[in-house]
Amino acid sequence: MPRMLDVSDEVRAEIGDEEADRLLAGDNAPGSYDCTSCRTPGDSEHERTSTVLFIGDETAVLAFAHAGCLPSQVVQVTEEQLQGAVRSISGNSADLEPAKLVPEQAVLGVTSGLVLIAGELHPALVVEPTGPIVRPGSTAAGDDFLPLLIEQGFMPVTELNSVPPVLHGWSVLLAMGQLHAVLQPGMNGGQPVAWWQAHQPLQVTEGWRAAANKHQQVLMFAAPVGSIGRQPREDLLRDALDKAAAGGKLVASVLPLAGT
Repeated sequence: MPRMLDVSDEVRAEIGDEEADRLLAGDNAPGSYDCTSCRTPGDSEHERTSTVLFIGDETAVLAFAHAGCLPSQVVQVTEEQLQGAVRSISGNSADLEPAKLVPEQAVLGVTSGLVLIAGELHPALVVEPTGPIVRPGSTAAGDDFLPLLIEQGFMPVTELNSVPPVLHGWSVLLAMGQLHAVLQPGMNGGQPVAWWQAHQPLQVTEGWRAAANKHQQVLMFAAPVGSIGRQPREDLLRDALDKAAAGGKLVASVLPLAGT
């Protein structure tokens, strides 16, 4: 049965037309899979699915993701990252197709909370990956999460004493009182696309939603893995944000609110 697969031109160029056509025909594609981005189950027979090709120095691994989580793309990683990322092998162990290997990948963790700045409470989202974010196409070790966001217009923050500038073109999608996505500008002025998307809409508190509706904008903070952590209370979250800012590990922008 044909699968609802997206195979980008760059993935097709790497795996070849014959293999790409076999995937699209359903010959080599899995029915069910664990999304390589959000780690929750997907089904390529019933929902749009992206093919994501991880290429190491000697090995290539084809993985699958919900189309709403990741576009079909080629991701360059080191051989050590690739070998260490192979999480599970399904099917006949004597026939290890690349499509059967599912690597781990850094996932963006998002926490909502109210942050007091200049005597006023502001709705905020704090984004922290579960692992280092490497620049697409780079094989070097390290973490490029903050430089990549600064290139998009986010501002480095050294202390939380004023509201950062608005980042036009980006927005936070709130629908039916739940958090759905952070949107970024589309290519060549096209429709906005999801930079981060909740696999299931995230609940926010009444106070957070009221503040978002009042300001019609949301503060977004981002920090590298290990900088903030999952804080159970807003006062602890603020302390972690202050510490990250003082250490030069925090960027922020104000994003307009989309939805209610």
